[in-house]
Amino acid sequence: MKFGTAVVAADLVFIQGTVVSTAHLSPAAIAPLDLAKFCREMPMPVILGNCVTYEVALNLMKAGAAAVLVGIGPGAACTSRGVLGVGVPQATAIADCAAARADFGAETGRYVPIIADGGIVTGGDICKCIACGADAVMIGSPIARAAESPGGEYHWGMATPSPVLPRGTRINVGTTGTLKEILVGPARLDDGTHNLLGALKTSMGTLGAKNLQEMQQVEVTIAPSLLTEGKVYQKAQRLGMGK
Repeated sequence: MKFGTAVVAADLVFIQGTVVSTAHLSPAAIAPLDLAKFCREMPMPVILGNCVTYEVALNLMKAGAAAVLVGIGPGAACTSRGVLGVGVPQATAIADCAAARADFGAETGRYVPIIADGGIVTGGDICKCIACGADAVMIGSPIARAAESPGGEYHWGMATPSPVLPRGTRINVGTTGTLKEILVGPARLDDGTHNLLGALKTSMGTLGAKNLQEMQQVEVTIAPSLLTEGKVYQKAQRLGMGK
């Protein structure tokens, strides 16, 4: 398929930036990208992001997004929050954008998935994203730890090259196992970074959720001490979550 001067052959197309919205303007010398027109004319689904607010998520859905990426700054290698002072806590961002999805769906009958993007390290993080309203997750550093990763024990961070304001940090994440062990097990580690799918299945079973839709409706409680509560021996011996 020929679109403009580019030949495209893909199942999905991503338009992604630190912040993507229908309200952003381009300099006069650069032709603006009409997101609605682009989504309408592309023969394959277009995923748009990132965003963190109800209003922007709703506008991206109205523009024709097949899915919306949610998250600014929580990634392991991202520096948006420190350099730009821009970001929203991921749980709040997911919940607000999920509310936009619900209202958009009620108005149009079209369901637009929410993809939580950034700050996801353990199976517990995935479970919390789904509980807050996400349909899927974008995973960076956990996959970079796989033996098959082309990064060679490094997570390369975000792609925001600039000669005057570089952003994104190349971090050494090491190698903890194979991609299979990280995604579906069997787990070598007991800190939640292996068998991510198994963690989600077990969490859903524990909460009585038989599918993702029911998982999105579970009660969420904010408890900062939850991860460390009662973990005296783990912390003292640097085991499991006490590492």
